[in-house]
Amino acid sequence: MVSRTLKGFLASLLFFVFASWVGAQQDAEHHHDEHHADSAERLGKVSFPTSCSAQAQTQFERGMALLYSFEYEQASRQFEGVEKQDPACAIAYWGQAMTLYHQLWDPPSEGALAEGWSLVQKAAAATEKSAREEEYIQAAAAYYKPGKQTPDERATAYSHAMERLHAAYPSDEEGAVLYALSLLGSDSPTDTSLQNAKRAVTILNGVLEQNPDHPGVTHYLIHACDNPSMAPEGLAAARRYAAIAPSSPHALHMPSHIFARLGLWQDDIASNLAAVTSAEHGSFGAAARLHPMDFLEYAYLQIGQDDKARAIETEAVAVKNEGFEAGLGGYYFYAQAHFPALLALETKNWKAAESLTPTPNAEPGFQAITYWAQVVGAGHLGDVAAARTAVRNLDAALAASRKLHPERQRPPVDTDANEAHAWLAFAEKDSAAAFKLMQPVIQYQDAVGKGEVELPAREMYADMLLEMNRPAEALEQYRLSLKSDPNRFNGLYGAGRAAELTDDTVAAKAYYKQLLENCDQGQGSDRPELAHARSMMAEAVDAQMRERR
Repeated sequence: MVSRTLKGFLASLLFFVFASWVGAQQDAEHHHDEHHADSAERLGKVSFPTSCSAQAQTQFERGMALLYSFEYEQASRQFEGVEKQDPACAIAYWGQAMTLYHQLWDPPSEGALAEGWSLVQKAAAATEKSAREEEYIQAAAAYYKPGKQTPDERATAYSHAMERLHAAYPSDEEGAVLYALSLLGSDSPTDTSLQNAKRAVTILNGVLEQNPDHPGVTHYLIHACDNPSMAPEGLAAARRYAAIAPSSPHALHMPSHIFARLGLWQDDIASNLAAVTSAEHGSFGAAARLHPMDFLEYAYLQIGQDDKARAIETEAVAVKNEGFEAGLGGYYFYAQAHFPALLALETKNWKAAESLTPTPNAEPGFQAITYWAQVVGAGHLGDVAAARTAVRNLDAALAASRKLHPERQRPPVDTDANEAHAWLAFAEKDSAAAFKLMQPVIQYQDAVGKGEVELPAREMYADMLLEMNRPAEALEQYRLSLKSDPNRFNGLYGAGRAAELTDDTVAAKAYYKQLLENCDQGQGSDRPELAHARSMMAEAVDAQMRERR
């Protein structure tokens, strides 16, 4: 939970400003399904015809609206209510089964797969269903059927079944939206062509023309466009989604995926403050708060608000390991590792990064986050011994994680491993090896992007070049990095510093000017980078005045 000192009146004000802002993005006020008893609740407009009773229909469509916004636990309760009202309603069992399949997160556990299959069987045995509803049930069966299929094989089988449903019922908006989601859920991390994402966008835009208030359409458009090349295409959906479903904390947060990609930090902050506030005032789990807090910490760091970022980090690591949604228990260990690492690395506190310690009892994949941060810190410090130890620990943790989760698909390049070994090589003064290790990561991120709250590999490469006193080469790499990840604090400062060292005062001035504008001219910040930028801008003004005399 975010501290009252951080939030207070300002956060409340930002919440209402954000609510007004998202409302202004639409021509008319959007209401949640008018059938729902709570007229104040707004989750979007869903019309999913079923064979259930009229009373059950209302509750089912509310469950679907929640499902489309990934509010899985709340959706599951709705579908359970439908089953009690109308036990013969087959599609209700299908809906509950779909709440167990978090298509863009980790795959279901063995227990969840068994539960999902049981629900599919109940749906198949229920008497109230149409031929169309039977297709939905068969698609779920393709995913949950018992066997030794990998999660990716299950996701692909489900997507193919949804493709057949979409072809059989092309006018069914819900089938189109769920087919688009299945394309994203079955996408391979090795495919850098983004063909599934592009196909999903085409399908979703078709539904958008008919139903601009559908929560799944804008939600999945944001996910599909969550990469450097497509992010501008997702901005309209980002500006609209929170207005469609403001009763969902996840809907309030999701626009920030695009805002972070585009370096729109104030929009990013407003989005996530609203999401945190909403999660705190509803029956939502701990991850519903921590996920937007993750984006908040990152965004505050990009505008030089280190005190606010530090307050977020303190609150995040203080969250207890309880109250997490099903399938999201690991988020506790992610937060324990990632929040401190992000703060140390973004503020260039290399000693703090090098001194981080992994969380006890965490899975090796989460411990790897800490070891990776240790290596980056040690690499900047030139601490070869510490870098070697951290790399050994990282390699062991990554190997253990692969053994623990052999079912997980992995990208063609292991970002953490390559970056860590690159920083070790850099500490060892082997710049050629360091650069060679960074290149595959850079190429992969150029195609699909880095994580929204992670450091760009190309910016790291530029940092290495700058530390080696090769500013002209560094400037080019910073420039390219800012193209993929615009308005990053360290990217702008690094570019300004590199331009300054090459006597390109025009470029240096432009980068420093943008940095200061992003950071409110450095008011209330003690970052030395901002002080240097102000000094350089003042010198440039003085030089101009002298020339005019």
